[in-house]
Amino acid sequence: MSLTERAAKAAKIAEEPHLYKVCEACDSIVTRRVATCPSCHGYRFNEDPKVVVQQAKILGSREQRSVVTEDLL
Repeated sequence: MSLTERAAKAAKIAEEPHLYKVCEACDSIVTRRVATCPSCHGYRFNEDPKVVVQQAKILGSREQRSVVTEDLL
């Protein structure tokens, strides 16, 4: 995913932070409906909208650093 695409996703998340939460294990942003993080299988989340917006800005301003499922295929 390009940096432009990441920034666009981050902006969408920042517009509706109440729909998301931040994984406390790996700092991924996930939708509120998940019980475990799809990236690290963590189960502790921060649902504070301010934290979600802050993390979206961080993740949207840099290249991806995490390993995703597609990387393992």
